[in-house]
Amino acid sequence: MGIKGIRNVVRGIVLSSILLLTAIAWASEQSKYQEGTIKVFLMEIRDNIDPRMNRYVDLAFNQATEVEADIVLIDMDTYGGAVNDANDIRTRILEYEKPVWVYINNDAASAGALISIACDSIYMVPGANIGAATVVNGADGSQAPDKYQSYMRSIMRSTAEENNRDPLIAEGMVDDRVEIEGVTEDGKIITFTTSEAIANGYCEREVASIQDILEKNNIVDYELIRYELSGTEKVISFFLNPFVSGLLILVITAGIFFELQTPGVGFPLAAAGIALVLYLVPYYLNGLAANWEIAVFFIGFALIALEVFVIPGFGVAGVAGIICTVGALIFIMLGNDNFNFDNVPVGEISTAAGVVGAGVVGSIILLFVFGYRFTQSKMFDRVALTSSQEKEDGYVATFHTLDLVGRQGTANTILRPSGRIEIEGEIYDAYTRGEYVEAGEKVVVISQEGSSLKVRALK
Repeated sequence: MGIKGIRNVVRGIVLSSILLLTAIAWASEQSKYQEGTIKVFLMEIRDNIDPRMNRYVDLAFNQATEVEADIVLIDMDTYGGAVNDANDIRTRILEYEKPVWVYINNDAASAGALISIACDSIYMVPGANIGAATVVNGADGSQAPDKYQSYMRSIMRSTAEENNRDPLIAEGMVDDRVEIEGVTEDGKIITFTTSEAIANGYCEREVASIQDILEKNNIVDYELIRYELSGTEKVISFFLNPFVSGLLILVITAGIFFELQTPGVGFPLAAAGIALVLYLVPYYLNGLAANWEIAVFFIGFALIALEVFVIPGFGVAGVAGIICTVGALIFIMLGNDNFNFDNVPVGEISTAAGVVGAGVVGSIILLFVFGYRFTQSKMFDRVALTSSQEKEDGYVATFHTLDLVGRQGTANTILRPSGRIEIEGEIYDAYTRGEYVEAGEKVVVISQEGSSLKVRALK
């Protein structure tokens, strides 16, 4: 036997060994399912892919790990959603150590197709569909710019390759320029029916139910664990809804504006504070609200307050404050990396801007429509001084006849900045230039205007 013959024999032995080891591993996997109770962990993706769904899936996988599930099964019916959230879920599935199967119970479109391809096995009911993963603008449904399509094509290809599926088909679910003989032609996005998905390696089997999936995998003795959100997580998920976020922004901005217009009432500012907590905490827990975005919001609020209470008129500080406040509220809703929005679809940006804009405009309308009614209500009378002191009722202003400028006295009350002072046993109304003066401190009169004295602390 020559050298060539020996090489062929060695190759044959190596190939036979690989096939044998593969068969043993497969048999071992099957026997594992047949021996003892198999823990099957079931979660549902039956809504839009968004931050709420992203958090739901992450929590579900954490619990699946805690209960030591043997198989994770995803019950899916979705038309898609945000690409960045879908990519997070895809990565979570690919990195999970145990098998992850998906049961497409009608539709796995767009982001749903990406998540399905990431799973180890795909099962579909009759009449189900998978594909149509082109990135679209959430505002009008038009195709997003090519940089977003390019990113989606890339992650679709890499995900398909990871699970030994045809990457060109995955790309064709995004790009209508892909031509595959017998599968698709130029100008058409790939969307498979159940039978087409099976024929092209994008579905293992057609099934009728979850039980049917388990039976066809020879899993008879199993424990089905259904994941459900805790009460706290349901509340967090509720406040991540864009509509609810818009209402919270309305309360935040309306409360701040109303408090600035009528300082001292307190209730509007308290309502704004509560709404702000309910707005920030869910986004922070979900990883969207970065520390710097929260800091920018409070900086913006401080600039607005500075403009209203300290700086006369309305200028740079006020404009900068509004930009910081509104910008921070928008950024908090997005999955941006600082000022990098490459992985954030245009639809999400427009949705966030629309939600914040609607909240701000709504708060202004609310302020004009209900602000006057509130000032005329009995509640406002209890928290604000609304009565006037008329001359006919005996109220007159007291003007000092003595020249008190330069006189020294003692603060009878705290001056912050207004209050009362005592000079030679007489009590006078007084105010400072802005500084606070504690009761008992020495003061000197620097000007005399009408019924009040302008003073400064005597250092």
